[in-house]
Amino acid sequence: MLNPRGAVHGLKEYHPPLGNREGLRLDFNENTVGCSPRVLQKLREITADQLARYPDRDPAEKIAAKHLGIEHEEILLTNGTDEAIHLICETYLEPGDEAIIVVPTFSMYEIYAGATGAKVVAIPAGENFSFPTETVLARINQRTRLIAIANPNNPTGTLVSQLELIRIAQAASQAALLVDEAYFEFCGESLVPQWRDVPNIFVSRTFSKAYGLAGLRIGVLMGNATQMQWVRRVSSPYNLNEAALQCLPEALADQDYVRTYVEETIRGREKLEKELQSWGVRYWPSRANFVLMYLGDKNADFIRLMRELGILVRDRSADPGCKDCVRITVGTAAQNEQLFAGLHVVFEQLGIREKAVK
Repeated sequence: MLNPRGAVHGLKEYHPPLGNREGLRLDFNENTVGCSPRVLQKLREITADQLARYPDRDPAEKIAAKHLGIEHEEILLTNGTDEAIHLICETYLEPGDEAIIVVPTFSMYEIYAGATGAKVVAIPAGENFSFPTETVLARINQRTRLIAIANPNNPTGTLVSQLELIRIAQAASQAALLVDEAYFEFCGESLVPQWRDVPNIFVSRTFSKAYGLAGLRIGVLMGNATQMQWVRRVSSPYNLNEAALQCLPEALADQDYVRTYVEETIRGREKLEKELQSWGVRYWPSRANFVLMYLGDKNADFIRLMRELGILVRDRSADPGCKDCVRITVGTAAQNEQLFAGLHVVFEQLGIREKAVK
């Protein structure tokens, strides 16, 4: 009888609730208006001959490197951020190694690290989801080979300072520090290109959020040129499809489109936080394109009633420390008005009055 490896037996399964997502999609932190028109035009221009060839990653990779202000040898385009995480785990982790994560955070760190047979050391976040730098430093040992940090973090929206990240990387020189900057555009703080001074730092980003390309699955992994040579050995040469490679340069060229969307999202995030404050609903200030809030025993009913109004939000109760919490993606100004109207109706139905929830 065929059986999987022991490490696979113990893995958690990640089941995103993708079915029946009709309505205002404020549940997956996606771009709520879509990609640049230039991307759609490029899709229309792709020929049958181009699709018949194996994709060449190199031209788009050079364009992305120039856009990011780094060298071609320091970058690898990936199939979303997920593949970037997977490649780092496959390059540096073996059974018996340790990978440190701070929870709650993106589930795929634990899944990909655990699949290698490494031990995942999950450290709880501090009060109000603050990053426990001293605890992380105390848990580093010679078996530590990976530390994965989402910055800003999902689902909390919290940010770790660059000084803290560099301090951790320097304290664990035998380990890869992967800083996942999936929400970089909404906070503006980055470790790029700190790996030139601290060579065990890697930075990943995605074009799913601000750029609206989640359906094309395009991410990027950046790091020290020497280390990236090893990561490339693990990567498939054809990991991105031709449509994605054709569209990425167009998305990067339309920075006005991205900038307009990001600025509107940041304004909307501030308005959403003020709205929640006016109702006395507890929330955590965010540096991403979403806000996490706490509703206690009203959480499940809130999610159900919002869905009945055609507004989808994400229950995060299964995440460590997030029981009875819900995450709301920030939309455009018009979408946020629909959201605020829905919040007013549902909060009233749940008996939440101004300053009623502390």
